[in-house]
Amino acid sequence: MNENQSFIIIDDDEVFNTTLCRALKRKDKHTYSALNSEQALDLVTKSKPPPQCAILDLSLGHENGIDLIKPLLKIHPQLKIVVLTGYASLTTAVQAIKLGAWNYLAKPVDVDSILNAFNKDNEDIQVENNISPISLKQLEWEHLQRVLAENKGNISETARQLGMHRRTLQRKLKKKNNHSDIE
Repeated sequence: MNENQSFIIIDDDEVFNTTLCRALKRKDKHTYSALNSEQALDLVTKSKPPPQCAILDLSLGHENGIDLIKPLLKIHPQLKIVVLTGYASLTTAVQAIKLGAWNYLAKPVDVDSILNAFNKDNEDIQVENNISPISLKQLEWEHLQRVLAENKGNISETARQLGMHRRTLQRKLKKKNNHSDIE
């Protein structure tokens, strides 16, 4: 990866955002920071030159990070986007890649893994042919993520459609949500 490349970190968690910016700066990378989609679109539009790489959180407060992929690529078609999430699922990974994301990583993740995700060519990504059956917990997680994505991150509506209490759904989602160790 080019030493002079610049990154925009789009994450509503200010501590994570700041920590990731610092970690990238220690690797001699120029960084921009956005806490929401409006700031991100503004920075990509107005920065000269614009950042070459974007690190995009899947959950931006009440916004869905996946909804930001197309507008970012419309402004800057060469932008490489890596989606980070504490709620990794096959459904959201496929959706992000189909919309134009370069790669998709589950938190916790370190800065070297993030940088490596930008080095891989999309054409070279190969799916391993493991034929082991999916666990019941993983199957449940995939289903929760699919319904959550269909409801654009609306937990109340997702819980209603799944026939469960909102707090139960929040607990299930929170179990998988670990803050990452990026340093």
